[in-house]
Amino acid sequence: MTHPLRTLTATALLSLFALGSQAQSAYIISPADGETVTSPVTIKFGLQGAGVAPAGVKQDNTGHHHLLIDLDKLPALDKTIPADDRHVHFGGGQTEATIELEPGEHTLQLLLGDHMHQPHTPPIMSKKITVTVEE
Repeated sequence: MTHPLRTLTATALLSLFALGSQAQSAYIISPADGETVTSPVTIKFGLQGAGVAPAGVKQDNTGHHHLLIDLDKLPALDKTIPADDRHVHFGGGQTEATIELEPGEHTLQLLLGDHMHQPHTPPIMSKKITVTVEE
């Protein structure tokens, strides 16, 4: 017969292992891929298997979002993520932002950066989505 405490301990350990081995990914909650929107656009960020921490806070398994706008390819994943109009940093740990976009089609993608704005290894990122901004 199995002792109830032994079963409970094994279940707790398996749960902790599952959390620690959970796949890490960022995702855009809204807008949806293919959605037509008006500017300004509110973008809500999601994160699975990691936590959000402001830039400068070094804590395992955490980072902050960077929004990549209209990029043909990812920035170098072994260097600091650039900061400009197409690589928007959310170093305060924000999980949503409202941004101005010109009318037309735009691509959006999230890339999580560590305390020094460097991508994780392997990178934690969302799939690229496309939105159309109406006038």
